Amino acid sequence: MRSRFVFRIRMIALFFVLLAVVFFARLYFVQIIRGQDYRAEAEAQYVKQVSNQIDRGTIYFIERNGKRIAAATLASGYTIALNPDEVTDPEKAYTAIAELIPDLTHSSFIEKASKEDDVYEEVRRQVPDEAGRAIAELELDGVQVLRESWRYYPGDELAAHAVGFLGYGGDGVTLTGQYGLERFYNEALTKTGGLYVNFFADLFTNIRSRFSSGKIEPGADLVTSIEPSVQYQLEEILRRYGEAWHPRTSGGIVMDPKTGAVIAMAARPTYDLNDFKNAGVESYSNPLTENLYEFGSTMKPLTMAAAIETGAVTPLTIYDDKGSIVIDGKKISNFDGKARGVVPMQEVLSQSLNVGIAFIVQRMGTGVLKEYFQKYGLTEETGIDLPSEASPLVSNFQSPRMVEYVNAGFGQGIAITPVAMTRALATLANGGQVPSPRVGVKLDYGGGLTREVGWSPPRQAGSPETAEVVTRMLVAVVDEALKGGTVKIPEYSVAAKTGTAQIAKPGGGGYYDDRYLHSFFGYFPAYEPKFIVFFFAMEPKGAKYASETWTDPFMETVRFLTTYYDIPPDRVSPLR
Repeated sequence: MRSRFVFRIRMIALFFVLLAVVFFARLYFVQIIRGQDYRAEAEAQYVKQVSNQIDRGTIYFIERNGKRIAAATLASGYTIALNPDEVTDPEKAYTAIAELIPDLTHSSFIEKASKEDDVYEEVRRQVPDEAGRAIAELELDGVQVLRESWRYYPGDELAAHAVGFLGYGGDGVTLTGQYGLERFYNEALTKTGGLYVNFFADLFTNIRSRFSSGKIEPGADLVTSIEPSVQYQLEEILRRYGEAWHPRTSGGIVMDPKTGAVIAMAARPTYDLNDFKNAGVESYSNPLTENLYEFGSTMKPLTMAAAIETGAVTPLTIYDDKGSIVIDGKKISNFDGKARGVVPMQEVLSQSLNVGIAFIVQRMGTGVLKEYFQKYGLTEETGIDLPSEASPLVSNFQSPRMVEYVNAGFGQGIAITPVAMTRALATLANGGQVPSPRVGVKLDYGGGLTREVGWSPPRQAGSPETAEVVTRMLVAVVDEALKGGTVKIPEYSVAAKTGTAQIAKPGGGGYYDDRYLHSFFGYFPAYEPKFIVFFFAMEPKGAKYASETWTDPFMETVRFLTTYYDIPPDRVSPLR
């Protein structure tokens, strides 16, 4: 009897202990995790709200030390409105409010305050807290001070194309993500329902459904891989490039070639996320994921890798370069039309020889080239977590003619997105594995509850040995050929290649003779890469070749990243 009594006492005590733990956990959730939300809802009991109040998760950048920086968040303040039927002295009301809102227009205010048979006219939205409270304390007849919240982007233009913005949907009533991450993760960022839900359901059932069902639930913050200082540096590089070369469009990507994590992504022209209504609609779309381009010679290392992988050539293979060759009745020429004589494969990359690529593709065969371009992911979308990714145009691979494959081998005749090109080139930096580009890292529901935003597993497109061989060839391009070897960094191995492509005329009318797309890619330290960088520009003015316009911005980016991340040198510099 005594043992039963002791057992029951212990079970009752255990029950109360567990109940206390549950209540303390709930208290922590209410006061710490959701405290700000509850305070806002409590305030709503005393301050009228505007009709379109929003509650939405925050989008975060993440600094190199792991600290989160808000890229998109909520700001709060007041809307000042009038009930004209109740305004007894419009001039007095204007004078009082204008002292707190100095740029308030007198004529507009008086016009709204004097309307008949009207009960609501907005005077000013997004009024700061201090001014809003001061106006409320005046207790002016017919003046309404309404609490409101709105989407705020602390970085203004920073990563605008990646972040996107919150705007009204097609119905003109519902606020929803319109571009970028705001659109792609709209459902996850949207907070639905009230705070006051069933205690146990919120604590247990909801958590179980979120993290066991496999379904992405709403109400989360989004943590991204974008590093704000790197993003700022990239945008500054593009801004200065624009001032120097005046391209129609330009863009750049900094990515971890092993994981596919996008560290920075930018394009110009750009716009202010807090003032998007005054930007042209053409500025909203992201050319890095939504536009297709023929990139030219930055494709050559991939063609070389396919040929080496299949044994069609080795770095020591030689050929007789006559400056041009006719294939299927079409003339293929080097960029300057000049012959090089008998040269090895290294010169195909170092001097960017189209005739050398024609030799390689003919030796390898069209089927092999197509197979490996498919393996690199050039014939498919990348699946990046940004909306409206464009599908590649690769109809050349349906042609029975050799010349179409040769053109594809040096980057003409097939059109892909910059992010797809970056992913394909990253295989050379990633031991032959194709990574999956991604901007989102995880969804954070608060209280330590998170869901990782998964990447697709990498797939093997070629061997690590081939990737290393081509990497050595690209390092030689930088050390010996790029601007005559003058930009070589003695402490770091850098693998890189330029690309200059003719721009196609609309409607399939051939190519312009005086309009070019300049691209440039590189990764470093070459044999254990931390970053791959890709740049492109449409129609830069004043220079024909990408080596003239992109070499210095690229090398500046290399120096910035190696310094900022304190990357140790991977080779010993010579004594001076």
